[in-house]
Amino acid sequence: MSGLLLRCGAAWMGLAAFVSAAEPWPQWRGPHGDGYVTDAPPPIVFSADNIVWKTPLPGSGQSSPVVWDDRIFLTSYLDRGAERLVFAVDRHSGKLLWQKTAWKGTPEPSHQMNGWASATCATDGERVYAFFGRGGGLFCYSRDGELLWNNPLGPFEGPWGTAACPILLDDLVIQNCDSESNARLEAFDKLTGKPVWTAKRDDYRGWSTPFIDRRGSRTQIILNGHTGVRSYDPKDGKELWFCSSQVGRGEPTVTPFGRDRIVVLNGLGNGALYAVQTDGSGDVSGTKRVWETPRKTPRDLPSPAIIGNSVLIMSQRTGILTCFDVETGKQVWQDRIGGDHAASPVVLDGKALFVAESGEVLVIDPAANEHIVARNNINAPQTEIFRASLAAHEGQWLLRSNTVLYCIGAR
Repeated sequence: MSGLLLRCGAAWMGLAAFVSAAEPWPQWRGPHGDGYVTDAPPPIVFSADNIVWKTPLPGSGQSSPVVWDDRIFLTSYLDRGAERLVFAVDRHSGKLLWQKTAWKGTPEPSHQMNGWASATCATDGERVYAFFGRGGGLFCYSRDGELLWNNPLGPFEGPWGTAACPILLDDLVIQNCDSESNARLEAFDKLTGKPVWTAKRDDYRGWSTPFIDRRGSRTQIILNGHTGVRSYDPKDGKELWFCSSQVGRGEPTVTPFGRDRIVVLNGLGNGALYAVQTDGSGDVSGTKRVWETPRKTPRDLPSPAIIGNSVLIMSQRTGILTCFDVETGKQVWQDRIGGDHAASPVVLDGKALFVAESGEVLVIDPAANEHIVARNNINAPQTEIFRASLAAHEGQWLLRSNTVLYCIGAR
């Protein structure tokens, strides 16, 4: 009997170790900030029958879920932005664990597509970081909901609100503070909230999230923006290189490919898609721009997805999906998928998953003759709007509408 108990105990500890070893989804666009799912793969075909649980959320918002072990962290707002919330949901039951009011006050103006809780949190498993722009700035909570520090950061001038997500790099929390005045990229000590360095940026409203590029011989912080894409040294915020934008409104996050290249997408209509080699210094607009392709769609909001040699770009309106060759920038094919799209895609097993505002999740295989592999629908009410990106964890999807969080996959 003792031998059996020992074997059962060992098996249980092995299972516990396997569960706790699940890769977290700790920030915007996943573990590496690029949208790739590298943990146990969730299903690419699903329906309402695959909903494990769903949880009504307090208030409204469109920050994407982040998850570490048994906790999911999200933000929302009440009373048209007059109150901003940070809260945690139990990963396995969907139960609301805690809810904290981060800020109350007179809400700043915001675009109808944005709202007052669009920035996705970042977490290291012990702390969670949330950003609300003019509504209190940057907040740090413990995993149990204790406020550890708050840095207001300033007024964030502009008519359309903020949405850039905080990211973590070693002992730093890094925040894009693009604004129509005093625009900057800032790094703070993640334990105390004290400023470590500030990098001045062009004064213009912006919503892009920095990407930490660890490829090559140096680590870089790469950030899209209205006048172009810039790289910064994480040690001191010094600008490493700059590549100009031809049109502006750099909302989408950059997406890496190869050993030292990124794809950059402008946000404005009739903008451009371009590739930059990341090993330069100074103004590399004429030396490290690998290719550039004009865009002829009204607006681009979702970030690029790269699968093999294919770059997939989904327009915000009318759902026009275009595939480009990653080496040359030449258009390969274009499909009218339909629907409105704000969420950035995730990539899994050679396929990209795009979430439409209706809640439909489209699975795209760029190499297949029929590019649409699946149209997944969870039959959400028409009152729900889906602008948050998918998060993957332990073989399940976490899908957030403005008011409900869904867990989808095998039970």
